[in-house]
Amino acid sequence: MRVGLHALGIGDGARPEVIRAVATAAEAHGFARLWCGEHVVLVDAPASRYPYSADGRIAVPADADWLDPLLALTFAAAVTSRIELATGVLLLPEHNPVLVAKQAATLDVLSAGRFSVGIGVGWSAEEFAALGVPFAARGRRTDEYLAAMRTLWSQDPASFAGEFIRFDAIRVNPKPLRGGRLPVVAGGNSDAALRRAATLADGWYGFNVPVGDVPSRIAVLADECARHGRAFGELTVAVALSDGSPGDLPALGTAGVTEVVVVGAPPSTPDAAATWVEELARTWIRLEA
Repeated sequence: MRVGLHALGIGDGARPEVIRAVATAAEAHGFARLWCGEHVVLVDAPASRYPYSADGRIAVPADADWLDPLLALTFAAAVTSRIELATGVLLLPEHNPVLVAKQAATLDVLSAGRFSVGIGVGWSAEEFAALGVPFAARGRRTDEYLAAMRTLWSQDPASFAGEFIRFDAIRVNPKPLRGGRLPVVAGGNSDAALRRAATLADGWYGFNVPVGDVPSRIAVLADECARHGRAFGELTVAVALSDGSPGDLPALGTAGVTEVVVVGAPPSTPDAAATWVEELARTWIRLEA
């Protein structure tokens, strides 16, 4: 079982000295991947319901520092050499896909092929409004943007014509290092997100999932794979738990999980952050091994 760490980019985890300490310690102590999420905009009193908590509220204060995940992971890539990197997740419909394709490929090149792009459709209508992007049809927009990005990664020159984006005979370089493609992970816990993972992505990232719900979510993912002629074993399955313990890892592996992602907020100083990572590794990786 791989163990990832979702701890960069927010609050104390947005400080460069803490990012360096967390990233280097995570690599040294055997974490498989560093994850970094995104919100461009937060508001003090959102009407939109946060889908990853029982009370519908996001735990991050609206005035907290929250770094751009591609930039934060580029910094992490520069201070590491082996650990993998992933957005968890980039809110794709909020961005121009031509620009994201270039940024993601750039990070892949700078990290020597260690980057996977995790994508989601977003949940905050207030955020979409602030960015001038329609909240409606964001799922369709996400799917089309992903198709456009894959076209840009694999073709040169590249052309695409869709409902939301079109371009003709353009060159966007560099290309990702793995044969003109990047691994794509679809985030979200809904049936629609699982369908997107099964049909369009290379993996699924479930966030803040109760350990007891993991088998049923994976069963939906497997059913969607079967329905669309996809081998379930082709997908990576990463899950950040809302509860549970290292003792649950064998059962999660049997259910089909390939990576458990530990989510946490690091301490505010580099030495304390490095010790914190070491203690997490001792708990989640050493016991599991």
